[in-house]
Amino acid sequence: MRHVERAWAGIDAGKGHHHLVVIDQDGTRLLSRRVANAEPDLAELIDTVQCGAEALTWAIDLTDGPATLVIALLLERGQRLVHVPGIAVNRAADAYRGEGKTDARDAAVIADQARMRRDLRLLRLDEPAIAELRMLTTHRADLVCDRTRTINRLRGRLAAACPTLEAALDLSNHGPLLLISQFPTATAIRAAGLDELHRWLRTRHVRGAAALAARAHAAAAAQHVRIPGEDTAGLLIARLAMGVLDLNAQLADLDTRIAERFRTHPDAAVLTSMIGIGDLLGAEFVAATGGSLDAFASADHLAGYAGLAPTPRDSGSRIGNLHRPRRYNRQLQRVFYTSALISIQRSPASRGYYQRKRAEGKRHRQAVLALARRRVNVLWAMLRDQHSYQEPDPAPATAA
Repeated sequence: MRHVERAWAGIDAGKGHHHLVVIDQDGTRLLSRRVANAEPDLAELIDTVQCGAEALTWAIDLTDGPATLVIALLLERGQRLVHVPGIAVNRAADAYRGEGKTDARDAAVIADQARMRRDLRLLRLDEPAIAELRMLTTHRADLVCDRTRTINRLRGRLAAACPTLEAALDLSNHGPLLLISQFPTATAIRAAGLDELHRWLRTRHVRGAAALAARAHAAAAAQHVRIPGEDTAGLLIARLAMGVLDLNAQLADLDTRIAERFRTHPDAAVLTSMIGIGDLLGAEFVAATGGSLDAFASADHLAGYAGLAPTPRDSGSRIGNLHRPRRYNRQLQRVFYTSALISIQRSPASRGYYQRKRAEGKRHRQAVLALARRRVNVLWAMLRDQHSYQEPDPAPATAA
């Protein structure tokens, strides 16, 4: 690679290997190489590229997973690294020559996008606590999805075996799950009897044991026919119920760990003072923003990153055509949207703002998004000034 004044290095990240393409300020390709996703190989290549340019910008299409090692090596060496989202690479690829999709072509697109664009997010080296929170919150989101899928499979299996039992039990609660993990079919429940069900639940400290036992026994008593393969169905139902219980236990342990890590963050007290934000949503905010507002120039910038600041898509005589931005952080949007929903129930000021938006003709989701956008401004000011949230005084009633 010849020495140049400025260069851009695009990395198409992969599990076992990455592909690197380096271009100069005219877009001329200086280097194209496949490198193993291993520290010695990556370190050697980084040093080679770094020596070949006076000003160097790196770009990559992933921010975690198989790209974690190369990102850490680059940032530890003080390299400037930007993120080019995969969706941006796919959309831009059609404008480049060549029809086949290859790692080398994608790496070249990433490098060229970094050369031309000025709106790419700069990646920074996370503090250990921020990195831990990002891993924990991401893993929690995966477990929540696993639990939802398992509960849906359990509902389907139980509805096939005993529809009345499935309708009578709330399978998102601990007690019903515990019950069908031991008595998974109508036949098993009838054989145990009401008294035995009550005793079994009570010894396991299930809340409302008597009511739950009565509800399950009545549902089982409404079905006397044995479906084909009932024993196998019962085995699958019991295993699915135990799987949900295990996921619930993992989530409870994970929530404790997340809360412990989050409370060590200097902004934890300010964040949780805002109605609707607790330890979990606060941790997700910290994980999504990198633990500070340094990467955001204003509250509007933060709102845009959260997908709460609509962007214009005007054309010809059509003006005022606003849409949600195509690229935004879904985790951060979930933080503001969920906390806005909670604040409607707990904050008179938030409830009043929501009701005004509804009175203006906005649908429920639109009104909640408007409230979430307003809360971005409030939270921005709180973090900037390091002031805890204060609920505004209610407006005085006007005289009749």
